Amino acid sequence: MIYIVVGIGGVVGALLRYYADHFIHTLWPSTFPFGTLLVNFLGCFALGWFLRQTSNKGNISPYIVKGIGTGLIGSFTTFSAFSVETVELLRNGLWLSGISYVLLSLWGGLGLAWLGTSLALKKGGRSE
Repeated sequence: MIYIVVGIGGVVGALLRYYADHFIHTLWPSTFPFGTLLVNFLGCFALGWFLRQTSNKGNISPYIVKGIGTGLIGSFTTFSAFSVETVELLRNGLWLSGISYVLLSLWGGLGLAWLGTSLALKKGGRSE
């Protein structure tokens, strides 16, 4: 059953990522991969918030947590696209963009995961 729930979440997350990336690229056409960067930022924040909100709560099914966390959010974000886009930037001689993309992705992703977790803790009134 867990495979079905994660699979359904994965399909939804992948489609959301595709449409979000396409929409962002139409707003800001550029050689810089803003779509993947923003999608990954949103996913880092959402996963940090969601997992903290649902941790240690017995009333939320583990199927729901896995379906949303691993399936939907996991497929919404993408390390493979980030990696390929970085290689393409570097191969095209766009070294500053490539290095900026890596640093923005790393520090932005970590910062937003931390922010999502912090907001969930604040809302829940727990301090860990």
